[in-house]
Amino acid sequence: MFFLYLGLRNNLTVATDKGKFLMAAKRFRRGAHIEYIISLDADVLSQGNKAYVGKLRSDFWGTNFCCTHCRSDFWGTNFKIYDSQPPYDGAKVSSTRSIRRFGSRRISPQVSSGNFDVGQVSYKYNLLKSRGPRRMFCTMECPSVQETWENSLKVKSLRRTGTTVLRNKAPRWHEHLQCWCLNFHGRVTVASVKNFQLVATPDPGHPDSIGDEETVLLQFGKVDSDIFTMDYRQPLSAFQAFAICLSSFGTKLACE
Repeated sequence: MFFLYLGLRNNLTVATDKGKFLMAAKRFRRGAHIEYIISLDADVLSQGNKAYVGKLRSDFWGTNFCCTHCRSDFWGTNFKIYDSQPPYDGAKVSSTRSIRRFGSRRISPQVSSGNFDVGQVSYKYNLLKSRGPRRMFCTMECPSVQETWENSLKVKSLRRTGTTVLRNKAPRWHEHLQCWCLNFHGRVTVASVKNFQLVATPDPGHPDSIGDEETVLLQFGKVDSDIFTMDYRQPLSAFQAFAICLSSFGTKLACE
């Protein structure tokens, strides 16, 4: 289980000072895939419930596996993010479907909810898997709200503004500490392979993408055992940021 809280204080290392609950996620194994079901209710994590927000689904790719029992390939791991609500007007529902299984019984959806493809996260490793952090790439649908007037009434609609392409900010090698370092401005205090910062970068495959490699749009890092901080800004939503951070835990599971 994973829980996301709105931190009202910078110090989140105390278990009794979690802040306001926002959403929760639970990990499920689906054969060769891993799914994280994200919900607004920590007690109800099912696609068939109205508290369902979306999901993160692994999509392993490649043919060179690191061992005969490993589902994660040598080159990297892909994840797709699905939203229960359309990211913009006219968006089409994805064809992906899955069955929720809790314990020994199956639960059929009671409430219709769509799965709209809103993003993808990819991890790539250096060939020797030695010096150097893993590379991280994200493509996200981040629409904007457009206001128009119809019959003297203000109408809001979601307009597709293009694809936001993110990559992890390159860390620097610290000779004295003998490790790769990023400046988290005090928000991250424990070294971890899961720590990252994402910046917008232009992508030749997406002509409408805009790059800004100085502004960090999402950062995630460890502060204590099983406690991490997540800081994000527009155009990402809390759901999108949470799903990207959850993928950081899925890569280790995949290789296990």
